[in-house]
Amino acid sequence: MSPTLGANADAPLSEWTVTPEEDGQRLDHFLVAHVLGQSRSQLQKHIERGAVRIDGLEPRRGSRTVLSAGAQVVYQKPPPEPSTLEAEALPLSIVYEDEALLVVNKAAHMVVHPAAGHRRGTLVNALLHHIEGLEAGDAARPGIVHRLDKGTTGLLVVAKTTEVHAALVALFKAREVEKIYLLYTLGVPKPARGTFDTLHGRHGRDRQRFTTRVQTGRRAVTHYQVLETYRGAAKAEARIETGRTHQIRVHFSENGAPLIGDKLYGSKRTGRVLDPRISKIVSGFERPALHAHRLQFRHPTSGALLDLTAPIPEDLLTLEAALKEASCS
Repeated sequence: MSPTLGANADAPLSEWTVTPEEDGQRLDHFLVAHVLGQSRSQLQKHIERGAVRIDGLEPRRGSRTVLSAGAQVVYQKPPPEPSTLEAEALPLSIVYEDEALLVVNKAAHMVVHPAAGHRRGTLVNALLHHIEGLEAGDAARPGIVHRLDKGTTGLLVVAKTTEVHAALVALFKAREVEKIYLLYTLGVPKPARGTFDTLHGRHGRDRQRFTTRVQTGRRAVTHYQVLETYRGAAKAEARIETGRTHQIRVHFSENGAPLIGDKLYGSKRTGRVLDPRISKIVSGFERPALHAHRLQFRHPTSGALLDLTAPIPEDLLTLEAALKEASCS
């Protein structure tokens, strides 16, 4: 066997023997369990780039190759692909930072990472300017551990190293990160305190949307309580156990109390608000009224408990004041 599998001669070789317990496992699943600091999607790309041999041969079915007990699996991390991401001197609101990670208070309307239609002006572009040589995690979204929707404000954790990225991903996967959101709804959630524990998947007709009304999907869990009620609206707190795309927005919409400003999941209800003053306030709000207010987790290297909060942004404070005034007059 060649001493190196690809073009990354400086990277060490890792070798494992497939155990009887791992017999029948897919190659990408096997590597996730053995290679630290790499996501399954990253490892799938590495397999495509020739980073793996099974008994000296390239896997014929790529990531879907099924392993047999006793097989020898050799892995060598390929060199990083040239990045097309651009560093930009964009403003960042940093709540916490040390040599391992930082936590930012994301602004409304800022996309987290570059994608089609958003190659510049994203949080990742700003991070690349702030952190020299940032390569942690996925090359297409370096440093990113979890995401917030474009319109959502609040706390987001960023890893500075591959090891810290892997540790943070593990914390989120094990549900050892407490994530608390503040939100404002059109209508009042019922009951005033409860838990949404549902399946979660793409909508059958509109692929931009997600829904709980699916036969198969991933589990989504949101605990919530109503903090204050107004005339036809409410302020609530939500704590999520899982982090599915649009999870909070879907849960409250399908409860009959969509987030104020949520054009994707709640626009059809706006005109059904009886009080015209509330209807005018709601119609003028231009994003889902959702804020990632608090994060609590153990620091992956020091073990210290981090309990961080982001102040409620001005647009939500203005919204709340208007709702109170309209409800009292």
